[in-house]
Amino acid sequence: MSLDTKTIAALAPEFFSGSIADREAAEATCRRLAATMTDLLAVVERETDLVRAGKLEEAGELQPEKANLVSIYMRGMTYVRDQTVALGNLAPGPVEDLKRRHAEFQPVLRINLAVLATAREVADGLMRKVAEGAGSRRAPTTYGPGGSAPRSPSAVDGIAVNRAL
Repeated sequence: MSLDTKTIAALAPEFFSGSIADREAAEATCRRLAATMTDLLAVVERETDLVRAGKLEEAGELQPEKANLVSIYMRGMTYVRDQTVALGNLAPGPVEDLKRRHAEFQPVLRINLAVLATAREVADGLMRKVAEGAGSRRAPTTYGPGGSAPRSPSAVDGIAVNRAL
């Protein structure tokens, strides 16, 4: 039985609660967590690709779905950790599959975090450059008569005198 992310999200409290009493429940728990990992992996990979392509707005639109999947994943991982003995006894094969998938999942998450950190650093650098440029108080560079550098007007008793004329 394959469940979509929204169904898993709606039923997550039920899926990841109580005790695991039989093999069927143990295997169902492993399937639910594996389905969540698959969905989360797809969103993370899509986000990574979009950020690498500079499509930050599109990547940002994935945030609600990603947050929802992370919440379900964390709830499932906590539940599985609490039910380790029962799962190991009742569904050793699916548990080993989950361990393998989790090990494959970690490098993808590290890559995603590195890409997001790099994008954040670039954005911060750009913002600093813009702020520095906006805050600089350089005098405008213009040309004076005959292409020479303009002379500063001199002040005499608070009156400016233009000597270029």
